[in-house]
Amino acid sequence: MESTDLTHYKKLVAKLPQLRSEIGKVIIGQQEAISEVLISLLAGGHCLLEGVPGLAKTLMVKTMSDALAMQFKRIQFTPDLMPGDIVGTEILEDDHETGHKVFVFNRGPLFANVVLADEINRTPPKTQAAMLEAMQEYKVTYNGTDYALPKPFLIIATQNPIEQAGTYPLPEAQLDRFLLYIKLSYPSEREELDVLKSTTGTNRPNLQTVLSDEDIIQLQTLTRQVHISEELIGYINKLVRATRPADSPSSFVKQWSQWGAGPRAGQALVLCAKARAVLNERFSVIPEDIQALAYPILRHRIALNFRAEAEGVTTDLVIKQLLTEIKLA
Repeated sequence: MESTDLTHYKKLVAKLPQLRSEIGKVIIGQQEAISEVLISLLAGGHCLLEGVPGLAKTLMVKTMSDALAMQFKRIQFTPDLMPGDIVGTEILEDDHETGHKVFVFNRGPLFANVVLADEINRTPPKTQAAMLEAMQEYKVTYNGTDYALPKPFLIIATQNPIEQAGTYPLPEAQLDRFLLYIKLSYPSEREELDVLKSTTGTNRPNLQTVLSDEDIIQLQTLTRQVHISEELIGYINKLVRATRPADSPSSFVKQWSQWGAGPRAGQALVLCAKARAVLNERFSVIPEDIQALAYPILRHRIALNFRAEAEGVTTDLVIKQLLTEIKLA
């Protein structure tokens, strides 16, 4: 990397704390979740947010979009939502030059920089599957024609852990395409008190735009250039392989897991560890980056057996045990 490029990148990276500060004007608490959403953006992936109603999931995403000057669209997933409702459809229009009628593709709400797929598990699999190509290929195909999605492109899906009646659980293939599975918790007593004080008056925070979409694209390029040692890549590889019961050295995994994470999990850990380094204004990955991100990266890629579910063993508990047993050589 040339010195001029490095100076430019350092200026962009120095704006990341300001970005978090702007988001913090609106969102009180949830710092870990905010960091993980930003990591997903820097790594060029998508994330799944899970939390009970009222934890400001939608507001968090909207606020981040405003601070980044990125086009934001929200899709409310319902049982009657069809693929064309999110991708778009062709409409018949008059061609003023020829006088003939022609079909024109009318882009759906998926064509935005940040797309909030609200309560994604409330729509049938047919509509859920329509997002697969967009998430993986960053384009949609309609009537044999490819339409590129804008860059940067980030899908943030939400789901409610309660009220599961009438929902359609996401299939494993689609879950695996989410870079991070982020769980939001209730705010602390101090944070909740601050929420009550700041949201029930007339004051409204004035957000400043910190980074442009072009800045984000450059930061995504920088993220892939962050240094990670061979030793840490080997540690990630051992950690991911240890989630698979057939190959795992952990008796805990063999006892409670049905199957483990695939190679995509290792790729995600490397990329997200690099993104976390950038977010913390570093240009090299450290073990803490990997250990902090093991939970949101692996929790949706490990399937537990019936015995584990019956006895209340969670994927987070399996990951915690693995981080204890698998040591950095």
